[in-house]
Amino acid sequence: MNTVFLKPAFKDDLQTIWEMQISAFSDLLDKYQDYGMSPGAESLEKISARYEQPGTVYYFVVVENENVGVIRVVDKKDNSRKRISPIWIMPAHRNKGYAQAAIGAAEQIHGSHHWCLDTILQEAGNLHLYEKLGYHQTGRIEKVNEQMDIVFYEKD
Repeated sequence: MNTVFLKPAFKDDLQTIWEMQISAFSDLLDKYQDYGMSPGAESLEKISARYEQPGTVYYFVVVENENVGVIRVVDKKDNSRKRISPIWIMPAHRNKGYAQAAIGAAEQIHGSHHWCLDTILQEAGNLHLYEKLGYHQTGRIEKVNEQMDIVFYEKD
């Protein structure tokens, strides 16, 4: 596999991040019709507001000088759980281990313990990825609509 590294994103990268996010999540938005919470339906203003939140860092997932995805880490450095929300790999680059490598790189930067994230319960590939990386379901599940539930994970 090609080397994956994380490159911090800056305010002037937000338009690119937004465009990538809309593209990366469009298939899930079409599938689940979750316009209220899908990253595929978010505005640039929402991403800009999230960028300004304390502890938030957006990273480009980079392979061979190409931005193949993005991961947002929230690390308030106050002993609360660090959070991944969201992470995506662009469709042309999926199933190559890049998401797994990106999460590993984020854990190297921010520490490997005390993380949380959530994902779509019906997306078996996502569940497999996170469980393979040592995340476990907390037992909390929120129903979004008839087709979709959000499941919560932690890693200690």
